Amino acid sequence: MDRRNQINIYEFLFMGLSERPEQQPLLVGLFLGMFLVTVLENLHIIPVIGSDMHLHTPRHIFLANLSFFDNRFISTVITQLLDNIGSGSKLISYGEGLIQLYFFGLFADLDNFLLAVMAPDCYVAISYPLHYAMTMNSQCCILLVDGSWVVTTLHALVHTLLVTRLSFCGPNIIPHFYCDFYCVPLLKLAFSSTYVHNLMFILVAGTLLIGPPVCILTSYFYIALAVQRIDSPKGKQRAFANCSSHLSVVSL
Repeated sequence: MDRRNQINIYEFLFMGLSERPEQQPLLVGLFLGMFLVTVLENLHIIPVIGSDMHLHTPRHIFLANLSFFDNRFISTVITQLLDNIGSGSKLISYGEGLIQLYFFGLFADLDNFLLAVMAPDCYVAISYPLHYAMTMNSQCCILLVDGSWVVTTLHALVHTLLVTRLSFCGPNIIPHFYCDFYCVPLLKLAFSSTYVHNLMFILVAGTLLIGPPVCILTSYFYIALAVQRIDSPKGKQRAFANCSSHLSVVSL
């Protein structure tokens, strides 16, 4: 079909999770409960760490940032989902979709990067406890957090700008409930070529998705080797206790 005869689409319709009216109250209650629990727990962590000087350590600073990013991450998706279910309108404008896409990618990547930098922090604390304060100082923490911000901001911005180059002229129905970089149904609606977008996803997003898990697994491999060299059972127990909070967050 001639592109000149196409009309650009400025709204998209999410299919959501279910179209059955009797299931909507259950979905609202389920996701609203999950949202409130997550937000309240993270809001509780941040002031506790900020008010206690004993918790002003690199590990707890990373944890406070992770809690903040988690709140922003879940808010970009769940608030829109609850509004769509509650109002019965599943439409999202083109501009709102771009905003959601950008912030979803930004905070999702920040979560991954913070979990990745927390793993070497555990390794240094266990393998080099006497040099921990010197190695993981405030400047190092700021550099790691700021570096994560810079990389993830550029990544989110590049992919958002690539989406703005696409033309949407056909159907506007998305069998999903939010917009993100890897939303294949959204890309299938594009009238123009998505070759550059897919290439950037493989080169950039693939690296950012693989990098943090590799960093975490590598760090814990060396952590396990360091723990094996500890002779005292109490020492091993203390070493595992130092990693327990990070392991639980990664597992979740």
